[in-house]
Amino acid sequence: MSVFNYQGRNLDGSKVSGQVEAATAELAAESLMAKGVIPLEIKAGSSGSALNIDLKSLFTPAVPLEVLVIFCRQMFSLTKAGVPLLRSMKGLTQNCANKQLKEALEDVTNELTNGRSLSAAMQMHPKVFSPLFVSMLSVGENTGRLDEALLQLANYYEQELETRKRIKTAMRYPTFVISFIVLALFILNVKVIPQFSSMFARFGVDLPLPTRILMGTSNFFVNYWGLMLALIVGALFAFRAWRQTAQGREKWDKFRLRMPVVGSVVNRAQMARFARTFALMLKAGVPLNQSLALSAEALDNKFLEARLLEMKSSIEAGGTISSTAINSGIFTSLVIQMISVGEETGRIDELLLEVADFYDREVDYDLKTLTARIEPILLVIVAGMVLILALGIFLPMWGMLDAIKG
Repeated sequence: MSVFNYQGRNLDGSKVSGQVEAATAELAAESLMAKGVIPLEIKAGSSGSALNIDLKSLFTPAVPLEVLVIFCRQMFSLTKAGVPLLRSMKGLTQNCANKQLKEALEDVTNELTNGRSLSAAMQMHPKVFSPLFVSMLSVGENTGRLDEALLQLANYYEQELETRKRIKTAMRYPTFVISFIVLALFILNVKVIPQFSSMFARFGVDLPLPTRILMGTSNFFVNYWGLMLALIVGALFAFRAWRQTAQGREKWDKFRLRMPVVGSVVNRAQMARFARTFALMLKAGVPLNQSLALSAEALDNKFLEARLLEMKSSIEAGGTISSTAINSGIFTSLVIQMISVGEETGRIDELLLEVADFYDREVDYDLKTLTARIEPILLVIVAGMVLILALGIFLPMWGMLDAIKG
């Protein structure tokens, strides 16, 4: 949680100041008022233990989607059966196997005992419960349909989990082939090519250009492998540091959408996620501008998030959804047509769910054929390696045979 510096007054009117830990400034103000302090000013501050908190969050794994799906399903069943909320949370906390989720649920249960609402208690744990999760529960609490909100969240996370599994399955074969190519290059440069180099040196023949290139590459790899490893690790750390910046993350996310072969798949998957999330929020009764903001955050793509936040600002300024969607330049014609028709008929959520289902089928087909599209590229890489090795090794051997015959 973040640390906030506050200034305020006690109930007797005396001034007071200090620090308070909370997820947001609103929750910090609520916590202070519960202690009898009327906050006058709240600013984000820092604490001496901030480094420890950052390191802890760095090495703490995220809660798996499978765990969230099971939690939502169990909460839905208990709420649907009429079991009191506090009793349900205590039972789920005792039976929870995930350590991070269990700690969060224990804290949520304590907050419920103190009179805080479920969504407000979960909002204090943003690493476990996303803003989308909290907003859905808040709408469910306010409308008296908490069980429906939990069921919608369970279906949403199940769909997201299925998409991730399909992507991992499709990328398994290319990853396997590329790993073996890298391993083969390592063995060739360290063990095979140096043997041929010593043989060619004993015969003293003139080496052709491909052979000299192979020998030079192998010698550099053998003599400077430590430097190469350090450069690779340094480049990876530099790339990760650049990607952590706002500008770097946005450029990288934009590049992901335009990558050869897989860029179109990523783009369709993002459109399906946006359509499903936006429809889910609208169907639950979340205001339009808040639905856009939460859908943008759920995409986990800073480039698309920035465009969607620009859409939100344009809509708040009086623009229509369809016109702002066209001006954003990130939506396909299908999404724009569905938004336009839904805006006229008042059925945006239903039509966007159809768009999400359509793109899910498209992504499923693309992932099934992804291996077939990547195979020619891998074959070209392997064929190029074989050609270079053949030219580099057999050309000087022919020269040696000519020298023996001559």
